[in-house]
Amino acid sequence: MKKSLLLLFTLVLPLLTFAQDAEKGIDQIIDEKFGDATGWFVNFIFYQIDFGGGIKIFWVLFPLILGAIYFTFYFKFINFRGFFTSINIVRGKYDHIDGHGSLEGAGDSTPGGDAIETIKIEDHEGEVSHFQALTAALSATVGLGNIAGVAIAVSIGGAGATFWMIVAGLLGMASKFVECTLGVKYRDIAEDGTVFGGPMYYLTKGLKSKGLAGLGKVLAAVFAVFVIGGSFGGGNMFQVNQAAQLFEHMTGGEDSFINGYRWVFGLVMAVLVGIVIIGGIKKIAKVTDKIVPFMVVIYVAASLFVIIANYNMIGDAFAQIFNGAFSPEGVAGGFVGVLVQGFRRAAFSNEAGIGSASIAHSAVKTKYAASEGMVALLEPFIDTVVVCTMTALVLVITGNVTAANAGLNDADAILLTSGAFESAISWFPYVLTVAVVLFAFSTMISWSYYGYQGWAYLFGRTKKMEYAYKVLFCLFVIVGASISLGSVIGFSDAMIFAMMVPNMIGLVLLAPKVKEELNKFMKAIKAKKA
Repeated sequence: MKKSLLLLFTLVLPLLTFAQDAEKGIDQIIDEKFGDATGWFVNFIFYQIDFGGGIKIFWVLFPLILGAIYFTFYFKFINFRGFFTSINIVRGKYDHIDGHGSLEGAGDSTPGGDAIETIKIEDHEGEVSHFQALTAALSATVGLGNIAGVAIAVSIGGAGATFWMIVAGLLGMASKFVECTLGVKYRDIAEDGTVFGGPMYYLTKGLKSKGLAGLGKVLAAVFAVFVIGGSFGGGNMFQVNQAAQLFEHMTGGEDSFINGYRWVFGLVMAVLVGIVIIGGIKKIAKVTDKIVPFMVVIYVAASLFVIIANYNMIGDAFAQIFNGAFSPEGVAGGFVGVLVQGFRRAAFSNEAGIGSASIAHSAVKTKYAASEGMVALLEPFIDTVVVCTMTALVLVITGNVTAANAGLNDADAILLTSGAFESAISWFPYVLTVAVVLFAFSTMISWSYYGYQGWAYLFGRTKKMEYAYKVLFCLFVIVGASISLGSVIGFSDAMIFAMMVPNMIGLVLLAPKVKEELNKFMKAIKAKKA
């Protein structure tokens, strides 16, 4: 132990000495060095295909959009025809069907799907309710993307970008249905009832059942690496960094009591996060099923207040959104540019097709995989169609859609949205600050669960490995609040989008399995009605 500390001190001391002598801060130096080392990966994931005329499109958007369209048609518009059934599942109307007893309409004696090794413990249906699984997954997606991301989209693409965000959200519902059905079908359930699920498991087990065991193992390992990196970066450091920045701004900026002491903000958040995540998904779900509805209700209520207070402008706002979607005069990139901005920000916000949400949904108490897939399809609707649209309407109505704001970064975009609310509710920026901190907190605790599942898949499920990950995660909370994160966030965002590559391959190959699960569940519903 002493030798390790001495070695660490020997390595760190020259860096600290160099940082003190340099004009740049140590955080800037680390940021630049990290950027130099990882720039190739970020550039690859976010490579833009140039279509001419100033139109450049990230290649990662193509599999996400095309996949969502494919699943929408393959499952006969499940994102629309299954909407009210999904609401009834969350309400508990079908708990008597999928909560206990044998499978109705199923020719399979293993309710966990193809996970033969879990037959002996099938009494453990899961760990959390449908509602808790939904809020745990929503807590990771409803957040800064809905506040800052929308501001960036409408600043660059104009009001019309909102229309394409809504379309992307509706299509993304089908992708969420597929990945979360697979998450439950191929999950592992330990003897104590602890659930391990997500793309790592449906890629290995599902593709093995199709004679593609080697491909499944490779894709699962790649996904696990990406989800760990994404949990430390975009799911952790970015969240706490932006929350700390807005908190500092609202408490006086340079005169704020936390100016120069943002690490204290990070420490407090780390302690709170640590208290929750040590308890696992049950503890996380108990927190998120209270925080998420509260956050969404407060935010939507404030948005509605601004909209209703300017009711005479609602018609004009929708006209701007619709007209801007198809005839965006004077907006960067024209029609395709507006479409891309809408789809891009929706993808960042709801993560449909990324695979992350299936990790949370796999812990649900059910014996029907498709029942949770249908619950999950509500997620992009709430996240993008409802919350993002509310933000966009506030920005359009208050006149905050201008080309002058086209160069916004996420921090400035949060302030733009805050200013839009302030124009109608003078005190709301303080409420928004609290909401952003809660958004960040709930996102971090859910992403800690995602990252740990990837960690456990690669390094084992021992208590030692579990606490090693959770301690590291909490340390990154403190680091994230304290330093500049340009390159780190670029890399972590790239890792989150990179998760899409192995995941989407698996989703397309395993779509027939999902259709089987959907038929089983719908037969069970019809049998009970009869």
